[in-house]
Formats: sequence, structure tokens, C-alpha cells
Amino acid sequence: MRALLRHHATWVLALVLVLWPALALMGLAVNEQLGANPAEALIRGTGDWALRWLCATLAITPVRVLMGWPELLRYRRLLGLGCFGYALLHLLAYAVFDMGLDGGDIARDIVKRPFILLGLSTGLLLLPLAATSFNGALRWLGAARWQRLHRLVYPAALLAILHFWWMRAGKNDVAEPAAYGAVIALLLGWRLYRRLSLGRAVERQQRR
Repeated sequence: MRALLRHHATWVLALVLVLWPALALMGLAVNEQLGANPAEALIRGTGDWALRWLCATLAITPVRVLMGWPELLRYRRLLGLGCFGYALLHLLAYAVFDMGLDGGDIARDIVKRPFILLGLSTGLLLLPLAATSFNGALRWLGAARWQRLHRLVYPAALLAILHFWWMRAGKNDVAEPAAYGAVIALLLGWRLYRRLSLGRAVERQQRR
């Protein structure tokens, strides 16, 4: 498995998998096959995939540690950028197709439906992560500051779930947000448990 993860073709396949949903949505839009409400289909589709790639990005570290596959790290940037890309498409689809790029209408809609503000806040948190995802940013910021900055993914994940939950709660349809929430709670809970366990291990070592 580790040899397969190191293979360049596997990375290319992962890239195709990240791009494929956007290409599929584009094809459906061009062929007018998005249903009775194409704008809603685009907004929902891009939002769903942003959340899926966010979960996949957060899953990299637990799987890498538990399975002993350090090669997975080379896929984290790709998945993270995929998450940001779909989040940006989600925002653009809303602003262009639903609001007609009317700033006044968007502001009024945010007041009327505050869950949109949560979605916008999620995108703003993801923006510096995408902007500093390249190697030069890591060298410029230093490893410690870069790691602290990229912990913004955790509040971004929580805001994304709240955004999704609040949006669906108005329709009394929270089963899907609950499922995503459980996945993200598991992934963040694993990190918290590991951090506490490592802290206790260091304390025991210091007492010796």
C-alpha cells in the first residue's frame, strides 16, 4: 500500500477524483440537466463536495498515524485545496446565480438567513490556509507558525457543520448534517485524545 501511495499515478488519480465532481456539475449545467432549480443544484452540489473534501483532509492524519502510512501526507495539500476550491465555487454559485452579484441583496439575505454568514466565515478561515499551502509559505512562516495558522481548519470545520445544520434545520432535515457532524466530531475528538495522551506521556517522562 505504501508503494502504491508513493506512485505518481496514484497522485494523478487523486487529482482526477478531486476535479471530477466539478467537471460533472459543469457538464450537467451545460446540458441543462440540473433539474428544475439549476442554481440550487449548483450551490448544494459544490457545498456538499467542499464538506466531503474537508472531512477527507481531516482524515489524513488519523489514517496516517493509525495505519503507519506517512506517504498520505503528500495528498493532504491536494485535498485541502480541493475543499477550498469547492467552497469558493459554492460561494460564487450563491452570489452569481442566486443573488445576481447584488451586494445589497446579499447583505439583506445574510440578515434574513444568518447561516449564510457562517458559510462565509468558513470560507474566510479557509482562505489563509489555501494561500499558505505551498512550500515557500512554510519556509517563510516557519514550521511552528505555519502549524498554528493551519489549525484554523478546526474552527472552519465546526462552522461548516453549523452552516449546514442551520440551513437544513429550517426544512426539518438534519439527518445528513448530523452524519457529517459525527464524522468531524470523531476526527477532531481523535486529535484531542491524542494530544492529551501525548501530554500525559511527556509528564510521566519528566517525573522519571
